[in-house]
Amino acid sequence: MKLTFLGADRTVTGSRHLIEINEKKILLDCGLFQGKREEEYCYNCQFPFDPKSIDVLILSHAHIDHSGNIPNLVKNGFTGPIYCTSATKDLCDYMLQDSGYIQEREAEYLNSKKNKNEEPDVQPLYTQEDAKKSLLQFKTVNYGITFKLVDGVHVTFLNAGHILGSAIIVLELEDFEKNEKLILTFTGDLGRSRLPILKDPEIPSYSDILITESTYGDKFHDNIEMADEKVAEIVNETARKGGKIIIPAFAVGRTQEIVYTLRQLIDKGKIPHLPVIVDSPLATNITEVFKRHHECYDEETREIFMKAKQGIFGFELLNYTTSVEDSKALNNKRGPMIIISASGMCEHGRILHHLKNSIEDPRNRIMIVGYQAENTLGRKLVDGEKKVNIFGKPYRVKAKIEVTNFFSAHGDRADLLNFGLAIKGLKKIFIVHGDEKRANALKDGFIENGIKDVIVPKYKDSFEIDLNQKNHLDVINMTVELPAEHNHSGIINYKL
Repeated sequence: MKLTFLGADRTVTGSRHLIEINEKKILLDCGLFQGKREEEYCYNCQFPFDPKSIDVLILSHAHIDHSGNIPNLVKNGFTGPIYCTSATKDLCDYMLQDSGYIQEREAEYLNSKKNKNEEPDVQPLYTQEDAKKSLLQFKTVNYGITFKLVDGVHVTFLNAGHILGSAIIVLELEDFEKNEKLILTFTGDLGRSRLPILKDPEIPSYSDILITESTYGDKFHDNIEMADEKVAEIVNETARKGGKIIIPAFAVGRTQEIVYTLRQLIDKGKIPHLPVIVDSPLATNITEVFKRHHECYDEETREIFMKAKQGIFGFELLNYTTSVEDSKALNNKRGPMIIISASGMCEHGRILHHLKNSIEDPRNRIMIVGYQAENTLGRKLVDGEKKVNIFGKPYRVKAKIEVTNFFSAHGDRADLLNFGLAIKGLKKIFIVHGDEKRANALKDGFIENGIKDVIVPKYKDSFEIDLNQKNHLDVINMTVELPAEHNHSGIINYKL
């Protein structure tokens, strides 16, 4: 069996990993790389493999850095099935088409700026129509169901607790040539415990190999139980000044969590009744998907969902914009008010217009509630830059920037270490989806806790997985009886 890392290696975007076994090629995720525009286009256009050669794709969740290059993969010849959970498929119905729309608009913009006599037209990476075609290849599987992927490979989705429908992918692999069996687990993006709305992450009982994300491999999040207090403080202080609170938020997960929190604070009388606007057509559509998938909710949220007249994502002063005109009208309205808009890293979409119109007013606050990748506008705000470019023009940052980790959907250092260390039988860990510093910090954490074979792969690194080789456990033979839910019959012999 061969494992090759082709994205999100020592960075957090463009998740893509290739498994080759029994003459089959299995792709884990196919995400968009996000960063400097020149790098983005080259990385996303050029696959380091022939898309026609891929037999099957397994998608951990709907975030664009994990799913966003699927339409391009299909456009370039991939014809196999794409397996994911039902909620992930429903989210991708909107998100991939929205991504295709953005690709088309950006190509139009770039073409309008170039010298038409000397430069060829820029083509979109893919179109809305390409996205629609790719969705025809999606196949959905419920959590906890073990299914045959290809000969020698069975897969089970466990709840990752990251966003709606997110899955930990557990692969039971039998290498016919080596007569060897092993279990490989891919976290996708791992969520946190005790977050509102979604169930907590599940932990597989056994795995030989773990591929884990490391977005916050060297960080500890703020206590989620303190979120209400901090948000109330920000809202109340800004409201007293008559300012606006601008919240760049991912359309999936973060927007819904913020709306849920604000509703709870208003109901408890901790913040004033002031207008809350969700200005993102995508977030509006995604919220409808959330309403359909209450099987993903934790018990507390399900109870509220059953009792609330307006649902958990609705209250009297909450409005979802429905048109460009409604969005533009917000620029002329005076505070106090709260505007939640995408994109979460301030790179595209309506949030740029709100930042442009609010960032130079010291009465306003910009509340950063999610991870900001390097070279994004969001990261520049977090890093405290005093002047930033929006739509190519410089703006002075006079609004106060509030950075919170309460709502992060990624597990922090403790969550990631506890997850890996709770898995029985673990012999090798690959660390991906994290800046190099954070990935190496997580590596050190695992080594300090007794797991010695830990690797932070580089882009295009390949590994022949052979459990017949001696490893750090110094065990020659081990016999493991696996739990019934793994659908193995009898005993599996592992030669370490």
